[in-house]
Amino acid sequence: MASRIDAFGTLEVLISRLYRPDFKRSIADVFRIQVVSNSDVRSPIITLGSTSFFHVRVNNLYVVCVTKTNANAALVFEYCYRFISISKSYFGKVDEEAVKNNFTLIYELIDEICDFGYPQNSEADTLKTYITTESIISSAFQAEESSKITSQATGNTSWRRGDVKYKKNEAFVDVVETVNLSMSAKGTVLRADVDGHIQMRAYLTGTPECKFGLNDKLVIDRAERGSIADAVELDDCRFHQCVRLTEFDSDRTISFVPPDGEFELMRYRSTSNVKLPLRIMTTVNEVGTSQVTYIVAVKANFGAKLSATNVVLRIPTPLNTTSVECKVATGKAKYVPAENVVSWKIPRVQGGQECTFTATADLTSTTVRQVWARPPIDVDFQVLMFTASGLIVRFLKVFEAGGYNSIKWVRYLTKASGTYQVRF
Repeated sequence: MASRIDAFGTLEVLISRLYRPDFKRSIADVFRIQVVSNSDVRSPIITLGSTSFFHVRVNNLYVVCVTKTNANAALVFEYCYRFISISKSYFGKVDEEAVKNNFTLIYELIDEICDFGYPQNSEADTLKTYITTESIISSAFQAEESSKITSQATGNTSWRRGDVKYKKNEAFVDVVETVNLSMSAKGTVLRADVDGHIQMRAYLTGTPECKFGLNDKLVIDRAERGSIADAVELDDCRFHQCVRLTEFDSDRTISFVPPDGEFELMRYRSTSNVKLPLRIMTTVNEVGTSQVTYIVAVKANFGAKLSATNVVLRIPTPLNTTSVECKVATGKAKYVPAENVVSWKIPRVQGGQECTFTATADLTSTTVRQVWARPPIDVDFQVLMFTASGLIVRFLKVFEAGGYNSIKWVRYLTKASGTYQVRF
């Protein structure tokens, strides 16, 4: 595959790398004119003649791969996202400033993870053992480390070294779900789905074998949808390369040798049987042309032992609002003129609790009355130890030749940030 990585600002090439002689640096101008400057382009793949541009946008940058062959599109995009992930692990946020401050490091990385246009080792933990910003190490130690790196990169577990040691062996598992909701003014759910991922931090000695069990009633095959009562139905799921999928297909257990430190074990999506954590009930009336009255209630749809924290409702107001008088028994409500919303912040909502907001918005008179579009109410929240998809971890076991005891921690978090919307 003939490929090139470009990070573009608005009209400026920040950094580029040519891996094969059939491209010239002017190819960046073609991408800038045909894609960046063209508002009609929506596809992440653009083919112009015999040249294809694969691009991913992150913050204010474009990461671009260019090829003149019939390349595997999924592989190219996986490479782009791996490059972004590696960059984040090295210098945090990926933006224009970070790229300009890390030119040398980025060139080292792209030369290591891609050779003559072919993707190579892209494990961040492995790369960090020999691409470092720290001081230069002695030649003897460097030779020894190089030998270990080669064994790791070419072995069965390229993502983990065998000489890892910890005094305290621990494994942390976070099941994090983002709920996306769009509800009509009549209370009909127009869209409800869950984007979830299982994040793991493994601080374990040696090369342990981990077994990780999920729900017994876990359905992924579309043909089985609706055939099992109270099943957790996943539309798709993606695993880290360390996972062996044979046992997952048979009994929903995941076997793997974990990378050292933090990594994403699994990513999944669910659109069926979604449990909505918060129910929003609204009554909004326009009183003539001078006022709008609001009654908004929030009810927690989970057990009394759980609670939602950092709950924020952004309740829209008409553009010609002059003032808003708010009344709440729980939390604080404040009119934000610059955003044309009332921000209602509730520190904590206990399971089963219902909180009510009432308000009257005064409107200024206008010569031409425009129909108020009534944008939806946006709701942000976090709920610990709750999953909207119903996914649970049944067990986590660690087996290692040394037979040491390990401590395992499992945490669940369901959240929404600008993705939980209710119309009124």
